[in-house]
Amino acid sequence: MNQLGRRARDLGVVVGTLPTGRHNAITDVDGILVGHTTIDDGIDLHTGVTAVVPSQLGPERWTLPAAVYSGNGHGKLVGSTQVDELGVLESPIVLTATLSVFRAADALLSYLMDRRPDGLSFNPLVGETNDGHLSDIRRRPITEEHVLAAITGASGEPPMEGCVGAGTGTAALGFKAGIGTSSRTVRVLGRQATIGALVQSNFGGVLTALGVPLPVDELIPDADRTEPPGNSCMIVVATDVPLDARQLGRVARRAIFAMGRVGASYSNASGDYAIAFSTAQSDQPAIPDGEINPVFGAVMDTVEESLLNSLFGAVTTTGKGGRVSHAVPHQAVIQRLSAAGRL
Repeated sequence: MNQLGRRARDLGVVVGTLPTGRHNAITDVDGILVGHTTIDDGIDLHTGVTAVVPSQLGPERWTLPAAVYSGNGHGKLVGSTQVDELGVLESPIVLTATLSVFRAADALLSYLMDRRPDGLSFNPLVGETNDGHLSDIRRRPITEEHVLAAITGASGEPPMEGCVGAGTGTAALGFKAGIGTSSRTVRVLGRQATIGALVQSNFGGVLTALGVPLPVDELIPDADRTEPPGNSCMIVVATDVPLDARQLGRVARRAIFAMGRVGASYSNASGDYAIAFSTAQSDQPAIPDGEINPVFGAVMDTVEESLLNSLFGAVTTTGKGGRVSHAVPHQAVIQRLSAAGRL
């Protein structure tokens, strides 16, 4: 199967009724930058780094309100306990492969120390999923240069999706997956607000779009494959809505809930984490809980579409040992959804 990656909306798959931001990406939240470093030798290495960089972090403000929610803690999210304890984010968020997470954390520490020469304590936040099905994960090819390149090269343009950065070697729901992103705009207390998400998909289950199951065995019945069961998903949610750490914890939980919409199995070995943070000015009071429902709805739709984009944007990849992870066949998806009356 030879097809280019596409976004869910390119296939007619529209999640929910809320409007998207300009680019339908996490970078629609003002000040949020995304960068990738991709390592792909075409044989045994299919991995990389993805960095979400809030430009609000700087000399005027070294922390942002934040929360982490662990749907299933079978993973290595470096820095999460301090975010839980203090309710703040103080670094870019870096995503990579499982066995490279510690090297990435050290590289991110170097970045933070360089920015604050007088600092004595730092909390780099680095997440991961296991791309060992397609990539020689034990080689741990991620270096400080790769991490710094992703951070310093981050931009506010629409991020690349699919087999790029930390999603180069990942697979989800029986298909090749990768990085995906989306955004929504809502009215909160009379002003327009933006919610954006970015995901690194690598989890198990049965792909579901708009409520229609799309099992890999039915969409690609004759493929000779050894698919991984899927293990882990990293979700990053950014918003300009004024929310405190407690409320952001509630937002992060909804992000994990959204995985169920696309058919996640939430298996024993799946490290499913969501990180949520707000870029609102520090002098803005948090919105009342009674006004948060539009944010919850936007998060669910944004994460669901991000997950679909991470799959539809990926391409078939041959990796370590000749293993093949097949892309979702777009035409088969369109036919199934049309037959079900969803398109």
